[in-house]
Amino acid sequence: MESSCRTVIDGAYLSDPAHAVRWRKTLEFLAGSSLSAGTLASGLDLGDRTPFTALLEQHFGCTFDNTMVDLDLEPLSGCFGVVTAFEVLEHLYNPLYALLEIKRLLAGKDARLFVSMPLWKPPVLASPDHFHEMTRHSARLLFTRAGFTVLRSAEFRIRHPLFYLTGLKPLLRAWYEKVQIYELAVR
Repeated sequence: MESSCRTVIDGAYLSDPAHAVRWRKTLEFLAGSSLSAGTLASGLDLGDRTPFTALLEQHFGCTFDNTMVDLDLEPLSGCFGVVTAFEVLEHLYNPLYALLEIKRLLAGKDARLFVSMPLWKPPVLASPDHFHEMTRHSARLLFTRAGFTVLRSAEFRIRHPLFYLTGLKPLLRAWYEKVQIYELAVR
């Protein structure tokens, strides 16, 4: 039985204008990292390959693999200087397992994990595709439990400001809907 918490990466997903905004703001966040581009042999982007994976390769100057396993159950393999999990953890039943697997793959004293996920919203606004939406506090507790240190974090919105004026739910989203993004290192 396929999980309703798994998002299918298809044409409808890729054509959503919010993703272009998310990708641009994510690249802006990555640009603020002390992780040196060009010094990495390879990276890992959790989830399906998207046009954003190619942008990650350009930014970091290395080839990125993508995962083709069930991140809740199956082990990951390889050795990477950078791993990205953008808009992934909220779809997992067991994000702690995935983070522990990622920690095992990170190699080098400057290895980094970059994670983004939606900030918690009230149930009326929560996505039916998300198993977990976390507060800032619960996300940091999860990262600490998995053995990571938060080096930097930020938040941003992904919708055009006029979107929030199109109805009651969009107006509520103006208050609640944000993406939280983190740069993590192994403790």
